[in-house]
Amino acid sequence: MSSIEQNYQIAKEMYAEKGVNTDQVLKILKATPISVHCWQIDDLTGFENPEAVLSGGIAAFGNAPGKPRSREEYMKNLDEALNLIPGATKLALHAVYRDETGNGVERNALGPEHFKGWVDYAKEKHIGLDYNPTYFSHPMSESGFTLCSRDEGIRQYWIEHGKKSREIGAYFGKELGQVCITNHWIGDGYKDHTIDKVGPRALLKDSLDQIFAAPLDRKYNIDSVESKLFGLGSESYVPGSHEFYTNYVLTHDNCIVCMDAGHFHPTEQVSAKISSYLVFGKELMLHVSRPVRWDSDHVVMLDDETKAIMQEIVRYDALDRVHIGLDYFDASINRIVATALGARNARKALMMALLEPSEELIRIEREGNLTRRLALSEEMKSMPFGLVWDMFCEMEGVAGNNWMNKYN
Repeated sequence: MSSIEQNYQIAKEMYAEKGVNTDQVLKILKATPISVHCWQIDDLTGFENPEAVLSGGIAAFGNAPGKPRSREEYMKNLDEALNLIPGATKLALHAVYRDETGNGVERNALGPEHFKGWVDYAKEKHIGLDYNPTYFSHPMSESGFTLCSRDEGIRQYWIEHGKKSREIGAYFGKELGQVCITNHWIGDGYKDHTIDKVGPRALLKDSLDQIFAAPLDRKYNIDSVESKLFGLGSESYVPGSHEFYTNYVLTHDNCIVCMDAGHFHPTEQVSAKISSYLVFGKELMLHVSRPVRWDSDHVVMLDDETKAIMQEIVRYDALDRVHIGLDYFDASINRIVATALGARNARKALMMALLEPSEELIRIEREGNLTRRLALSEEMKSMPFGLVWDMFCEMEGVAGNNWMNKYN
């Protein structure tokens, strides 16, 4: 028996004393997908136009060496990152990462045939795929408005892009046998003083109604709409706010809300919002990220908010209703490490939530035993979760706590 297995047996016994079955935790942990975003590897450059400058409120900061210089280098780095991530994994793509068959194809004409290579790749790697229309960094978005544009030609261009994106998502779902989340985020908004706040939102509602008009089998594709408080170039007004999208999904059954951990006021926390949706039976898409004072998309850490997000999902038995994805891009550090580190931390946080005696904590809370509730919660913080994580990595054939040594 290896030292990792011996240590795991000790941890297993300790958790069993608290009523937690670690073997069952590892099974759930292995089977729960986390969607890893493709754009950390190359600062969201993509393959549409590698020389293009990001725009539409998108910026990657830092100049660390090692950014891929070709599609081949990109795929090599992506392979390396995915091989460091244990557990069921999905890969979230943006439209600008189309196959070579999509070279020169306008975004409103992209279709499943331009992503066949990614489906082949996903089958080879035994992963799922999610999808994101790219409503930014394009001549047709330079006005600062896409789905909210008063220029009907511009608006219809992006509506068509949204429609085609759903077809791509459904294609992914059918081919890979697991649902694809097609997530719609726009950077539309005004930088300064705004008078008409209703007009752009009326246009956005109409655009979404057109995009989602064609019914798709939810077994293959689920659409999500992602809000934002503000962004670069939209500091004063964003039509696609959290309140707008919440009202939209409450009145439209064909999409769900996506909440990004960095898209709210610094005093707000996504973890505090999750239960308000679950109590109404709603599905959710999450973008787990890390803001620093504002939405700066830092690499996910094993911090209190990430742990709280996972606790909320597990405590309410919502792993089948909450889709977990990542969204950050940091060009100041090694991009392979950043991809793997954030994904590993997200899964560690999920594991820690699964190792919590949730049923017991809820029971004693309902009984009014608040003293034991606090004491047990605090005792769990010193439990040897790291030994369980090492066992999980061993089972998955992934490097444990020494994984980053080669990147020093």
